[in-house]
Amino acid sequence: QVQLVESGGGLVQPGGSLRLSCAASGFRFSARAMSWYRQAPGKERELVASISNSGLVTHHGDSVKGRFTISRDNAKNEVYLQMNSLRPEDTAVYYCSALKGPQTYYDVGYRGEGTLVTVSS
Repeated sequence: QVQLVESGGGLVQPGGSLRLSCAASGFRFSARAMSWYRQAPGKERELVASISNSGLVTHHGDSVKGRFTISRDNAKNEVYLQMNSLRPEDTAVYYCSALKGPQTYYDVGYRGEGTLVTVSS
């Protein structure tokens, strides 16, 4: 049974930091690229960042470039999103996704239930 369990969300003040984690099980984690998506109320889903199966290739969306960093630990079957300099517009539900192949251009295969990040003073 495939599981993607996100954690680390919460309430943070503008300018603060959070680190999201996603624990994966039920599939061969090291064979798949991973992504973080987010969806804010009333807005379309947005790709935040992706990382190849090896971790050597990463992509970050323009709205988070220089502030967020995606990484992974294949030994632990986990993927992370370090979020710094958070802004109110970063408020959203963040979803961890396993792509259908090893590279970041593959479509989403599995998705987690999400974790809420709220940036507010």
